Amino acid sequence: MTASEGRTAPTTAGPLAPSGSAEEITHDSIMRRTAERPRRGWRKAIYSATGGRYNPGISVAEADRNALLRRIRRQLPGPHRIAVSSIKGGVGKTTVTACLGLTLAEHRGDRVVALDANPDAGTLADRLTGETHVTVRQMIEKIDDIDSLTAMSRYTSLAGRLQVLASDQDPAMSEAFNRDEYAKVCAVLSRFCNILLTDSGTGLVHSAMEGTLALADALVVVGAPTVDGASRASKTLDWLAAHGYQRHVENAIVVLSQDRASPEVDGDAVFDHFAQRCRAVHSVPMDPHLSAGGRIDLDSLREPTRTAFLEIAASIADDFPTR
Repeated sequence: MTASEGRTAPTTAGPLAPSGSAEEITHDSIMRRTAERPRRGWRKAIYSATGGRYNPGISVAEADRNALLRRIRRQLPGPHRIAVSSIKGGVGKTTVTACLGLTLAEHRGDRVVALDANPDAGTLADRLTGETHVTVRQMIEKIDDIDSLTAMSRYTSLAGRLQVLASDQDPAMSEAFNRDEYAKVCAVLSRFCNILLTDSGTGLVHSAMEGTLALADALVVVGAPTVDGASRASKTLDWLAAHGYQRHVENAIVVLSQDRASPEVDGDAVFDHFAQRCRAVHSVPMDPHLSAGGRIDLDSLREPTRTAFLEIAASIADDFPTR
């Protein structure tokens, strides 16, 4: 066979359709399958001990995790604003915001920022960095001077790769954080960061929450598999639907925190209720590290908890726009 005669495509793959485009030629579509390099557990130990000469491949659990990471790393063409909300306090809303922000920041290559918009001296920065001396109030006062990432970063602290903007710790001052000011802060953060998570505080009627909902691209509603925790999460969705946010309800992700759970409650019934109302439902298992209420470190979480937040982050990324 001469070079000009070419080769016939393998019958197992099938020829490209005449109407096909270059988009069909991807790594996954034309590369032969080989065993992936294991990066966890005994499989990694064997691979390393043999200098890579013996590759046992990856486990089902690691393959599932890699699939989640591919979803989380989906390309994002512009800023994406995520509101984390609940009509009820004490269900883990700040914890979910913190862990989701840490997960997205760790596994993506772009910039992720978490903003505490709680009007009641929120604790997001306490849970992530402990830095609360510089707050959103100082940013608002100098907002017209912020013209670069460096200037923006003067008002944030870092938890790993996650940038954190603290709420004002004086509740009287926090009440002045209104819809217009939130919009200005959001505009600045969105210029320099790809993903903005807002811990919107308890309740739905304060001014900052109005701004949060108006600008949100995605909504996470936090509840619990208890009578009050589930009913309040469902009432959050009812309120949103009644006030013109039906799109947010249908596209919402509901997170059920298992820190408060009871064998007397039918957890499957709670899960099914929200699955019929929203795009996705996830459960976060009880975790001693989170229950302590202190500084959050992803490495200190139990494996099922880390996996739960990978699944939540993947559901968020599934809704990223393509263009």
